[in-house]
Amino acid sequence: MAGEKTGPTAVVPFRQFVLKVHSRCNLACTYCYIYAGPDRSWRARPPTVPAATMRQTALRIAEHARTHRLREVRIDLHGGEPLLTGPGPLLAQAAAVRAALPAGCTAAFGVQTNGTLLTRDMIDTLAAAGFRLGLSLDGGTPGLNRRRIDHAGRPSWPAVSRAVRLLHDRPEVFAGILCTIDITAAPAEVYDSLRALDPPMVDFLLPHANWTSPPPAPLGPAGRTPYGDWLCTAFDLWWDGGPGPRVRVFTEILGLLLGRPSSSEAVGLSPVVALVVDTDGAIEQVDSLKSTYDGAAATGLDVFHHTFDDALAHPGMAARRSGRDGLGAQCRGCALVEVCGGGNYAHRYRADAGGFTNPSVYCADLERLIRHIAARLNAAVALN
Repeated sequence: MAGEKTGPTAVVPFRQFVLKVHSRCNLACTYCYIYAGPDRSWRARPPTVPAATMRQTALRIAEHARTHRLREVRIDLHGGEPLLTGPGPLLAQAAAVRAALPAGCTAAFGVQTNGTLLTRDMIDTLAAAGFRLGLSLDGGTPGLNRRRIDHAGRPSWPAVSRAVRLLHDRPEVFAGILCTIDITAAPAEVYDSLRALDPPMVDFLLPHANWTSPPPAPLGPAGRTPYGDWLCTAFDLWWDGGPGPRVRVFTEILGLLLGRPSSSEAVGLSPVVALVVDTDGAIEQVDSLKSTYDGAAATGLDVFHHTFDDALAHPGMAARRSGRDGLGAQCRGCALVEVCGGGNYAHRYRADAGGFTNPSVYCADLERLIRHIAARLNAAVALN
């Protein structure tokens, strides 16, 4: 892209800005790594982003776009639950960014929501402002969403099911579904129920865990790959099942096997192009790091005193942008490194040895999945 350096010192600017508009949530999901995890920084932050912080963030985005001659940026409004503010602050954030951006640069806006507060009027309002809406769900039935409850222990499904029906009627607004894997649920039940909702995209997410705080399902003894097995079954259902949603983790791995760069932090070696701005203006790394230890996502930077180029130079950001060189010896020597990429950065953490230079806690599961997808791809190519 014009304005970027080339060669070994190439500068890859941020292109995705995750802006927190509300730092609280109306749900108390039992597996939430933000509010039930080790990081407590949300407690000291304003519940909603002040207007001055909103405007200053917009100016920093515009400054970064101008410096690096970006033609497009992606703005994701998150929380907590971003719709707790109502649509007004979201529209104001979008207007501030659009007004500040230099000529020739456009912004694509998205909101990731638990869906419980969505109404037809809210969807119409956000759609008119150019937003796309993504839902977080664990499946397409009440039982599969039993972990997604409110603070009184009541199920979120009745409200979310209404949101799904509303978004189904507005395909130009519906961005897709994020689904955190629960291996106690049958992959066929999960995939088929999500497919029935007719989303354009589904992304299966491994639960945020690491060597110090292991996943819900034990990963030993050697050779046992419960998450890999679950994903392999889901892949076969998707691969063999005819038309359905794009499943991001599967299409990412297929693309990497075919030599394309990744666009996800879950796999591949492409540099990270996203940062987070919290409700107090703090510039942070991705939220998944908050599953490792208190303060892991912090940079010490904020939009009032620092540019996003300052964030590019932060050691934590640099470590997540260094590709193969940022991996430990075991990963660098692995035959699958170009596809796996070491897995999600947060999943590599081990407090007593190596920090983030370990293989993913899901290493064996990722190998199982990648080799399975490669075998299915090879078989399909051989048939043709």
